[in-house]
Amino acid sequence: MTGTRSDTRPESRFETTSFGFREVAREDKQGLVRDVFDRSARRYDLMNDLMSLGIHRVWKDIVITRASPRPGERLIDVAGGTGDLARAFLDRAKTRSPRGGGAPAEAVVADINYEMMRAGRRRGEAQGLDWVCANAEHLPFADASADCVIIGFGIRNVTDRAAALSEMRRVLKPGGRFLCLEFSRPVNRAIGRVYDAWSFNAIPELGRLIAKDRDSYQYLVESIRRFPHQEAFAAEMEAAGFSNVKVQNLSGGIAALHTGWTL
Repeated sequence: MTGTRSDTRPESRFETTSFGFREVAREDKQGLVRDVFDRSARRYDLMNDLMSLGIHRVWKDIVITRASPRPGERLIDVAGGTGDLARAFLDRAKTRSPRGGGAPAEAVVADINYEMMRAGRRRGEAQGLDWVCANAEHLPFADASADCVIIGFGIRNVTDRAAALSEMRRVLKPGGRFLCLEFSRPVNRAIGRVYDAWSFNAIPELGRLIAKDRDSYQYLVESIRRFPHQEAFAAEMEAAGFSNVKVQNLSGGIAALHTGWTL
C-alpha cells in the first residue's frame, strides 16, 4: 500500500529490552507479549474491571471526550484489543451526526494479537468498525489516512516505542490528533504505596483465581513499572514529531493521558 513503511532494521540477538522486570532479546519480546495476551484474551475485559475496580471505564470515557469524534472521521485504534475504545468513538460520533444523515465515522482496530480481536468480535460487529492484525511498529496504512489515532494501555508492550510513535504520526493527517492512555506514576507517595500494594499483591492473585494465569498478570504489573514517567514519555512523543504535547494525570497519576497533534 502506498505510504506504508516496509523497511526493517535487523536486530542483534545480543540487544535486549525489558519484559516486565526481566531483560530479554529484543527479537523475542513480541512473541512473549503475544503469548501473554493469547492467554488473557478470554477474561481480559472482566479482569480490567476487577484490576481497576471499574475506574478504567471512566478513564476511557475521558479519552473519547478528548478525542472529540465527529461524523466522517476515521480512527485507527492501535493495540485496540477487544475494541472498546473504537466502539465508543463510533458511538460518540453518532451523537454528533447532522440531521439528514452524512458520512458516518469509521474505526479500525489494529492489534498484533488475533485472540484479543476475536474476543472483541464475539461481542458483535459494529457498523463502521474493521479489524486488522498489525504490529504498531509497522502499520499497514497509508500516510495521512486517519483523523485520530488512539492507543490505550498498549504502548508499554511495544518493543520499539520510537518506531511505533513514528508510525502513528505517519498515518495521521495534518491536524490529526493522537491520544495515548497508559498506566503511569502516582503523583504522591500515599497513592503510590496503596497502588503498589494493590498491584503487586492483588492483581497477580486475581489473575490466578479468575483467569487461571498468574504469570501474565505479574508481567502486566511489572511492565507498568518499567514504563517511562509522564514527562519522559511526553519527551518521546515530541521527539517523534508530535506538537502541542500535553499530559493529563488520571486518578492521581495511576494512569495518564498523553495527547499530541500533527501539523
